Amino acid sequence: MDEKMNLELKNKTALVTGSSKGIGKAIAMAFAEEGANVVICARGAEALNEASAEIEKTGGRVLAIQADLTKQADVDHLVASAIDRFKTVDILVNNAGIASGFDDFESLDIDEWQHIFDVNLFGTVRVTKAIIPFMKRTGFGRIINISSESGIQPDAFMPHYNASKAALINFTKSLSKAYAAEGILVNTVSPAFIMTPMLEDLLKDNAKKLNISYDEAIQQFLKENRPHVEVKRPGTVEEVASAVVYLASNKASFINGVNLRVDGGSVASL
Repeated sequence: MDEKMNLELKNKTALVTGSSKGIGKAIAMAFAEEGANVVICARGAEALNEASAEIEKTGGRVLAIQADLTKQADVDHLVASAIDRFKTVDILVNNAGIASGFDDFESLDIDEWQHIFDVNLFGTVRVTKAIIPFMKRTGFGRIINISSESGIQPDAFMPHYNASKAALINFTKSLSKAYAAEGILVNTVSPAFIMTPMLEDLLKDNAKKLNISYDEAIQQFLKENRPHVEVKRPGTVEEVASAVVYLASNKASFINGVNLRVDGGSVASL
């Protein structure tokens, strides 16, 4: 972040879900660099501990909690641990999410639909519901939900993922109307074609299926599915993190209920 812009995040506490790698990890690192306390969580202990160690190396104060957000007991433990350590949570970034591949509608069974909604939407609902009472108590809160370009401009494939991300944008708008008067601002960030470990794995799988190279798979995906990424490259996790940290700051204190697209121009509509 630009050292000349004081984002006033020092000693604030940010909880970032799905933060052991990719966008979530970059967001957690960005908050730590601004002097915030950071609570990170993920299902996998090994990657979570590695991310925690990286943040600590920068001098950041971090609490790492292993949690599966489809389980209410894990959510309760996560929030209780954060409050016990840092007394409150000022900022919640609901980043945890999954995608299952470039599936077409007919190949998906109802269990796959239910699972992706349980993680991408209901995981966010569970954590948010647990955090809001603490934000109301302090009269301050920033909630940022990480959706996707696919929630606005869906592809022909992955309809369950697209629908879950659209629901997340709608959920954000509803909460932004419900809690603004209590000092809690709620916004969405919708990335597009960000080179995360999850996207990298999906593209590698696609390269194998099509018997082409990984680089060819990237270019083919851009050409066929993201022709309006006008910068002609994938985005970086750091570019998403910068947008999230800004929205969490007092510099964005009159921004509420927006869907900020970090997409290189990919969404074609206004």
